Amino acid sequence: MRPITTQESGEAGIAAVCQRQLLVQEDSYRSLQQHLLPLNIEPNRNGSYYHVKNALSGILQGDFGRSFTYNKDALTVIISKFPISIYFGLIGYLATWLVCIPLGISKAIRHRGAFDTATSVLVFLGYATPGFVACLLLLVLFGGGSYWNLVPLGGFRSPDWNQWWQQGQYLTCAIDQIKHTLVPMFGYLVGSFASMTVLMKNSLLDNLGADYVRTAFAKGLTERRVIYVHALRNSLIPITAGIGHFLGLLFAGSFLIEKVCNIPGMGLLGYESIIRRDYPIILATLVIGVLIRLTGNIFSDLIWALIDPRIRFK
Repeated sequence: MRPITTQESGEAGIAAVCQRQLLVQEDSYRSLQQHLLPLNIEPNRNGSYYHVKNALSGILQGDFGRSFTYNKDALTVIISKFPISIYFGLIGYLATWLVCIPLGISKAIRHRGAFDTATSVLVFLGYATPGFVACLLLLVLFGGGSYWNLVPLGGFRSPDWNQWWQQGQYLTCAIDQIKHTLVPMFGYLVGSFASMTVLMKNSLLDNLGADYVRTAFAKGLTERRVIYVHALRNSLIPITAGIGHFLGLLFAGSFLIEKVCNIPGMGLLGYESIIRRDYPIILATLVIGVLIRLTGNIFSDLIWALIDPRIRFK
């Protein structure tokens, strides 16, 4: 019998290794196929995944597939985050209106005065400070680190909130909810503070110099009536153009603020889906966000028509 040379032995070893690798790849492929078959996803030989059953028609019908992370329908996961984003978005937007609209009116009435000059410093700080940076500063100062322990570091509610509610401790629940709301609300407020205040001031100044305002003063109307009844209504027209953006913020949330404050809303869900490459959630978030913005723009036009009698849809 001819002895086996070193070269033949090496070739046989390489062939055996390649055969074992092929068997491992085949077993991995079958294992992936068994795990991903309930998710309506099929793996290919290169390890990438793609939807194969009516992907486009599913999107048109609201079926974005199942989330890789949660193993649930993507739309169901997104809808479960809606109430949290709506809560913080609505609170933040109402706080913005309650602060910026009166401040803009006061700055316009006291134009170039001491009050206008002093508050302009706050406006410039608002321009220079993003909302999530303001949240970080508040958490560092009041989050119980090196300074004061007045607000929690994040989250929507405390873990014991449901237990307090069942025990009838409603005041404790309300205080806890307010503490969790303060920092994100301030972040939303800072994000829109400067732009809305300046827009309100400039719009009111333009209307105060219009002919109809001078005519109203000439007819003997009081300054309060001219400003708050006639000029203010027309000055709110540019503000209504931002309602579409508000609706997008209301439902989608600000992912930077939600990330900093650890709020389990739409923004944080979209951010984590991108990090985890959860494509059904990413696709559903994009489609729903676009639809919400379009709906908000239509709603802005309708509100504009209600405020401005010169605009009519025919």
